Amino acid sequence: MTRESAVSKATAYYDQGRLIADLERRVAIRSESQVASSRAHLAEYLVAEIAPALERMGFKSEVMDNPQQGGGPILFAERIEDERAPTMLTYGHGDVIRGLEEQWRTGLNPWLLVNEGDRYYGRGSADNKGQHSVNMAALAAVLAARGRLGFNVKLLMETSEELGSPGLRAFCERERERLRADVFIASDGPRLSANRPTLFLGSRGALNITLSVRLREGANHSGNWGGLLANPGVVLAHALASIVSREGKVLARELLPPPISPSVRAALADCPVEPIEGEPQVDDWWGEPGFSRAEKVFGWNTFEVLAFRTGNPDNPVNAIPGHAVAHCQVRFVAGTDAETLLPALRRHLDAHGFQRVELELSRKSFMAATRLDPDDPWVRWAARSIVRTTGAKPAVLPNVGGSLPNECFAEVLGLPTLWVPHSYAGCSQHAPDEHVLGPILREGMQIMAGLFWDLGEADIPARPAGQAA
Repeated sequence: MTRESAVSKATAYYDQGRLIADLERRVAIRSESQVASSRAHLAEYLVAEIAPALERMGFKSEVMDNPQQGGGPILFAERIEDERAPTMLTYGHGDVIRGLEEQWRTGLNPWLLVNEGDRYYGRGSADNKGQHSVNMAALAAVLAARGRLGFNVKLLMETSEELGSPGLRAFCERERERLRADVFIASDGPRLSANRPTLFLGSRGALNITLSVRLREGANHSGNWGGLLANPGVVLAHALASIVSREGKVLARELLPPPISPSVRAALADCPVEPIEGEPQVDDWWGEPGFSRAEKVFGWNTFEVLAFRTGNPDNPVNAIPGHAVAHCQVRFVAGTDAETLLPALRRHLDAHGFQRVELELSRKSFMAATRLDPDDPWVRWAARSIVRTTGAKPAVLPNVGGSLPNECFAEVLGLPTLWVPHSYAGCSQHAPDEHVLGPILREGMQIMAGLFWDLGEADIPARPAGQAA
């Protein structure tokens, strides 16, 4: 059998509706990691749905407890054909964000896969059930075409990604030897654009910070006390304005990364950010001056205000509030030491006279930033494979703009990390009406079947000297 046969089988799997049937079953499982009443469905997804599908492909699976209390179970599966053959580690997450049923538009339900034109609506259709379903089905297509994969596969599926992947790093540290591999290939996040295959090599990190000003208990009548009592909302607004300009430039320069490297800048030059219909239009006046759109979102750090509250916005009264709070986030790229960000922000605020502004981390942990060099041999190998399958040069992003637990694979396990997304930026991920595009699923099946076929061939990057087979 040939590579073309494997790609053809993968295409047929989509065209015959079999991939959609898989996704329909998986979307129906309410695996909301953020909802206590849905916690039992996390194990159900792994035990009743994923493990049997892997077993049919000759995998041995084990569902294991999360090392961190409160984290959902983790499935580890492997298919070892030959200890001397290359080994791929792959990943997915079976948990989804809250369903938010009452916010979906009429005719849609987060737990029912609904087809409208090219769109398939349902919670997890894009993040991440649709994406790991594509990869599992593509592995099956290669098996059917070749009779074997030609490489070994180890698979991790967690159920706490939407909580920040608690316990995943500890799991990888504990199981380091068991997870030994040559390369990491997985799918999550969006393409650069819906109509262009994309390969990204890491992710930006995310640090959530709460800024607050607490001047007094309770509120005081603005007619009696206006002009005499400092307004915490005004103080906090000025503090935020000292961090980011009105045009979006980060003024607290210690929060920024080292200069963009030549290899990253060259890669981003081939990645124009052009929103399609239904996606927001870019505000080109916003962000770091002199940077391209791609450099702003994939190559630089940003400071975002996620929420700001003072007084009672839902029922305002004529009173000066006693406190104000802003929930903010630093998105940062590789080369940034995340441990320095909070102290740097403290120094900035103190230097600008905002000692009254209190700082604390909104979460105990953060997702680190990672990035594989775009010149790495594995990147060139994967890009060639995608061109061979689609005839189109993929967008190669040094990192995606969002955050993923890629540090577990790139840093703890020391693997070159390749992500091939099967979604797009307008998919309403984490929002009502989440959906995936049928044409991307179909092309994703073809791309992954080609990649997996090529991984079983001889022409792959050499194992580094000294690394055991």
